[in-house]
Amino acid sequence: MRRCIQFLFSCLTLCSGIAGAPVVAEEDTFPADKLEDLKQNVLKLNRDLLILEEDLLYPAQSQVAFYVSVDVGEYFKLDAVKLHIDNKLVASHLYTDHQRSALIRGGIQPLYKGNLKSGDYTISAFFTGIGPQGREYKRAATLELEKTDEPAVIELRIADASGKQQPEFELVQWPAP
Repeated sequence: MRRCIQFLFSCLTLCSGIAGAPVVAEEDTFPADKLEDLKQNVLKLNRDLLILEEDLLYPAQSQVAFYVSVDVGEYFKLDAVKLHIDNKLVASHLYTDHQRSALIRGGIQPLYKGNLKSGDYTISAFFTGIGPQGREYKRAATLELEKTDEPAVIELRIADASGKQQPEFELVQWPAP
């Protein structure tokens, strides 16, 4: 596999050197249509190399991904999120007004992507922000994750509970594809 990557990289380097060479208007130079085809092939090789690199870094059997979503956002203004796996901090994020606005409009923010071996894990997310009546608000949500050989996708969901007029925080594991 490593040799395949090295070969692709050397081809990419060689092709980009040819593609970046100046074109002289002579009859025996590289034709423009072949040069354009070569550039397209270099771009395709580069894309394939990036996909291969991602597959090597995050194999499907150990892949885990975490996303943050906000439903309405009327009772909670998100300032920060901290993500812990088995009491170890793996990700944290401070939110800008623009990012909060995007989440309230339905966006989903990728928070963390990594690898976990098969087994049992405790996932904890800590949310800080401004809650009802403008008070500082700190809450946590926990999920017991049984990681299998399938990729795991977990959503850190913040939703408004209209009946309680309070935000609710939960970690939801999406079904395996």
